[in-house]
Amino acid sequence: MTNAITARGLTRRFGSVLAVDRVDLDVPAQQIYGFLGPNGSGKSTTIRMMCGLLKPSAGSVTVLGHDALTEAETVRMKLGYMTQKFSLWDDLSVRENLDFMCRVFGLTATMRRERVAARIKEYQLDEFCGRLAGTLSGGQRQRLALAAATLHEPQLLLLDEPTSAVDPQSRRDFWEKLFDLVARGSTILVSTHYMDEAERCHRLAILDHGRVVVEGAPKQLARDIDASVVEVECVDLPAARRVLTGEPAVLSIAQLGSRLHVLIERSLAEPEREVERILRGRCETVTIERVTATLEDVFVAATALRGDEARAA
Repeated sequence: MTNAITARGLTRRFGSVLAVDRVDLDVPAQQIYGFLGPNGSGKSTTIRMMCGLLKPSAGSVTVLGHDALTEAETVRMKLGYMTQKFSLWDDLSVRENLDFMCRVFGLTATMRRERVAARIKEYQLDEFCGRLAGTLSGGQRQRLALAAATLHEPQLLLLDEPTSAVDPQSRRDFWEKLFDLVARGSTILVSTHYMDEAERCHRLAILDHGRVVVEGAPKQLARDIDASVVEVECVDLPAARRVLTGEPAVLSIAQLGSRLHVLIERSLAEPEREVERILRGRCETVTIERVTATLEDVFVAATALRGDEARAA
């Protein structure tokens, strides 16, 4: 499969701070590839290097067959970039913003009219055409930003936490548009901190402290998680939590309603029995069940737990 983006040893320092640490990455063409990671994990810095907006301290990144540093202008004309913060002009109308971006991309007058009309229809901006962008809601501004990013029909879209300021329905609608774009041949790299969005990606890289700690399809990552997952139900959940906390085999505990969701060392062949042994005689009416890992479990195992190991090393 052809790669839209290939990074090798990609590194970026800001003074003494190592923001991106020797990232190797292959982003397949015509897929949605996700970046998932906590704040400060290096997602935005990596995307800015891919855009040619930031020079790597070391390593290389090839975007659509071009070196992102030495051929930055060529790369920029082939990609669309949508930031977390609304980056269009508040004091221009919806139509004026789209027309201006067409001019930036060098489209002819005829193409400008056609593309603006097409994006207004596709992204349901008809009733807002004459309104200033600064007066739009979060979801409306998001649609406008995506419409603007696709005016020149880019082969690649880089989206940096694009749904952080919108409601759940707007996020759902936005993702349907992304799949429409992929079906028409686009490649999309999107950074997010929402687990449900990460689940939608064809492939996913989890970043932590500037490194890719795990990478693969979401279902594959859940299968390959370096932990077993056990759920505990009992009369006194706080007591069960106190008992489990600090046990060497217990890696993480989270409460989900009336259950405790517990990550156990994968080396244990029968994690349910280990939890039962720990709680025996100390908690009443206990139900213990081994369950399938979620992407949140993968995230915890890959960031919090591996991060502790890395800092200890």
